[in-house]
Amino acid sequence: MRPLHIALAALVAAVWGVNFVVIEVGLGHFPPLLFSALRFLVAALPAVFFVGRPKVAWKWIVGVGLVLGVAKFGLLFIGMDRGMPAGLSSLVLQVQAVFTALFAALTLGERPGRIRVLGMGVALAGIGVAAVDEGAGGPVLAFVLVIAAAACWGVSNVLTRKAAPPDSLNFMVWVSTVPVLPLLGLSLLFEGWDRDADALAALDWSGAGIIVYVAWITTVFGFGAWGFLLRHHPASSVAPFTLLVPVFGMSSAALFLGESVSPLRWCAAALLVGGVALTSLAGARRPRTAGRPDDAATPESEPSPSPART
Repeated sequence: MRPLHIALAALVAAVWGVNFVVIEVGLGHFPPLLFSALRFLVAALPAVFFVGRPKVAWKWIVGVGLVLGVAKFGLLFIGMDRGMPAGLSSLVLQVQAVFTALFAALTLGERPGRIRVLGMGVALAGIGVAAVDEGAGGPVLAFVLVIAAAACWGVSNVLTRKAAPPDSLNFMVWVSTVPVLPLLGLSLLFEGWDRDADALAALDWSGAGIIVYVAWITTVFGFGAWGFLLRHHPASSVAPFTLLVPVFGMSSAALFLGESVSPLRWCAAALLVGGVALTSLAGARRPRTAGRPDDAATPESEPSPSPART
């Protein structure tokens, strides 16, 4: 990769990592489900008018929109609203790579090799250490909600692989149109009209800037830049930069929010990042198809690692 492209990949990882801090601050302005709905509304509009028509079937857009937009982000925002620290959230959410590998093995017939199985075990050990650390003084339910969000992310990754969108930005913008109404409905049902109306009435430049960051910077810019990099370089060269996301997430949370990082959490980070690296970058054995040997797979048939989007 050229130095400029390396810098762009690192910038995207930084944007996605710092996004957890922005979410934490944003939850002080908006209820979690309303916040998530606004994020997708602003990400979709006006971008949907400029990215062209959808390039995959609507069933994939709706499926990913519900699983990723409603379930994954709804659970993540609620978990963080209930006390899950931003830095730890950025770390724990990366266990999605393990869920993706498990779900791909069950639904796509991708048999994990020994290195990938080892990576999954190491990552799960990191989650166990993080759970012990969080259970010692943090909200366990919030921790479980973020794990559930990671599982939903794994499901959405498998759906995205099935959809095989040729343009990641086009796909993500159209996916962003799906969760808006369901999230608004859930917000009215569980968070209440009064709470939502008060949050919108109190909207100031700070709140507007937070929405713009999580929508346009992390989604539109992040996915546009990531898609550009994947079009110019092999996924195996680009994917490792996603491992920087929890690094930026934990360091920015410590810097801007004053979150402390205990020795146990550093241990969990080392195990989880190492395990995710093995799980994401190790090859999976694909089922042999008639007339096509396993070693004849084209680059297009290989799974592309999912960015650590937030």
